[in-house]
Amino acid sequence: MWKISSSKDWEFLFERFSYLQDMEGVPQDPIFHAEGDVAVHTRMVVEALLQLPAYQQLPEQEQEILFAAALLHDVEKRSTTHVDGEGRIRSPGHAKRGMYTTRRLLYEEHAPSFAIKEMVARLVRYHGLPLWVFDKPDPRKALLQASLEVDTRLLGILARADVLGRICADQDELLYRIDLFEAYCQEQQCYGQAAAFGSDAGRYHYFQQPDASPDYVPYEEKCFEVVLLSALPGSGKDRLVRQDYKDWPMVSIDDLRRKHGASPTNKKQNGRMVQLAKEQARVFLRARRSFVWNATNTSRSMRKQLIDLFQSYGALTHLVYVEVPYKQLLHQNANRPHPVPRKALQRMIARLEVPVLWEAPRVSHRTY
Repeated sequence: MWKISSSKDWEFLFERFSYLQDMEGVPQDPIFHAEGDVAVHTRMVVEALLQLPAYQQLPEQEQEILFAAALLHDVEKRSTTHVDGEGRIRSPGHAKRGMYTTRRLLYEEHAPSFAIKEMVARLVRYHGLPLWVFDKPDPRKALLQASLEVDTRLLGILARADVLGRICADQDELLYRIDLFEAYCQEQQCYGQAAAFGSDAGRYHYFQQPDASPDYVPYEEKCFEVVLLSALPGSGKDRLVRQDYKDWPMVSIDDLRRKHGASPTNKKQNGRMVQLAKEQARVFLRARRSFVWNATNTSRSMRKQLIDLFQSYGALTHLVYVEVPYKQLLHQNANRPHPVPRKALQRMIARLEVPVLWEAPRVSHRTY
């Protein structure tokens, strides 16, 4: 049973966690949060959550996941809050930035399983979605995408606690929006479960094409596959290749850097190595030969460039994410022939974008 804290007493939590102390004095718009600063709001959210019958009826582990998400849901209002030109207090992007912070804090300090860590982080990321899903350009796509990342049933409970843990004139309207969100999840058959698609290729097609239907199943010519690795340095990518893909040719950015004497911190040289790697990849792609692309690929934007390239040649792209516990990561990185400096590794952890199911035709998480 994983818990972020052995106690749910606010005073205990406030003394223990510095990020809660950082919330003190961070202002909120009094129209939406007349209760006071972010610390006051977070305390009220936690207290409201504990009183919700839906929360009390959950299995204990799911309760602990929700409790951690409630503590951290506004953790990055401390870094995003400002007064705009009209004198309104706003915190744009606090949920997305909060996801990164939550992931880092849990990974480095609390050691939950991969699945629990990601669930808490994604609850923080999407905690506002139940209130605003119908304001999205494509509400259905926004909902189905979120359902591939987070349990929408838990998300609705967190959103309800978030609304009850504030003082505002439109509280009843906000609670009604959550009711509509939950009904919409049930209608789309993704309440408490990931949306179903006819095939992996159909799922990928739906999120790549603006007017696609989630029921469409494209024809697949599975003649060759590209395995795209994604992992922090020291996670064991090379070991995975030796174990599962030992007979496959490999494109390795690290190997190219060492061959050409390129520095990992030199952006110009790194760009050249990526181009050389793409040239190698195109040789295999034109020959329709399966291969492994071995690099960290911790950013979604970099992965998208590569997936688009592989898909353009008709390859089936299999995105494989590798993760080991934090202490093991530090140990394995320190014992590599070419370890990444600790500060650089910490920066990568803070910016890590863990692959999600809608990114590629096939996505796997290999965690140890």
